[in-house]
Amino acid sequence: MGLFGGQFANVVEWQEFRDDILFWKWSSKEIKKGSRLIIKPGQDAIFLYNGKVEGVFRDDGSYDVESQIIPFLSTLKGFKFGFNSGLRAEVLFINTKEVLVKWGTKNPVLIPAPGLPGGMPIRSFGTFSCKVADYDVFIERIAGIRQQYSVEEVKERITSMLDQLLMKWIAKEGRDMFNLQVSASEIGRGIQEDLDMEMLKIGISITSFAISSFNYPEEVQKMAEKAAAQSMVGDVGRFQQVAMGEAIASGRGGGAASDMAGIAMGLSMGQQMAAQMQQNQQAQQNQQMQAGTMQQAAGGAVPNFCPDCGTKTNGANFCSNCGKKLV
Repeated sequence: MGLFGGQFANVVEWQEFRDDILFWKWSSKEIKKGSRLIIKPGQDAIFLYNGKVEGVFRDDGSYDVESQIIPFLSTLKGFKFGFNSGLRAEVLFINTKEVLVKWGTKNPVLIPAPGLPGGMPIRSFGTFSCKVADYDVFIERIAGIRQQYSVEEVKERITSMLDQLLMKWIAKEGRDMFNLQVSASEIGRGIQEDLDMEMLKIGISITSFAISSFNYPEEVQKMAEKAAAQSMVGDVGRFQQVAMGEAIASGRGGGAASDMAGIAMGLSMGQQMAAQMQQNQQAQQNQQMQAGTMQQAAGGAVPNFCPDCGTKTNGANFCSNCGKKLV
């Protein structure tokens, strides 16, 4: 008993594990009595007769052509098949699974950026998912003229459109040219919508599109890292101190360089300590002055300084600056 004749069963079994194929066509064979159709999980089988779709079989299993398939097709189309000389038909096996595909830009995409006449060269990488969504359109545009269609061919179509779509959606959704990853979800969502609209023209749906990374030129990446480190420490002076500390810790530059860096850091720290001590001393003097002024006011004498604004009183009963009564 044949399975659509000869080696057809082996081909179907091989097809089950080929997730990189979206459809495979069995054609130009005679279906004879006793033949069986085997549909594997993750497949649909579409019968075409004289170039027209006669029926779609979605449940996996083994079907007898004479007792199960032909009667079903006859009820749909109102005609009967005969087996006097065998039936010539085409069967399309469609991969119904959602396929995950890795993508990457072949060349850097030049993104318009202020101060860069030629644009910022950026590479990008990620994944997308696709599946056959509209059988009628897919058969008309692809399966009707092809023996099979692979995921790699879908990837080539997607890649050919990515440069323009990346430029479009980075311009719309990119909030920071030097940190596009923070906008990756919004950019990917916009690209997915455009790709899905375009690929549905051949019956394929793009169900997801994700951007895993944006890669900048090495020089730009180093500048961005340096700017980020500088912003973390607050100001240029502290950034230089941190840099000197790193040089000492790692021993970069040799003994003389490390010694000079250590001396410079020591002087800087000493200056900071001296300034802090001077500020503390001034604060103590101000507190003592204010306390003496309050004591003079409590004893009925005119204070030397106004307790509110600190202006010298020169023995007056009212402050010449703020008008406060001093006695």
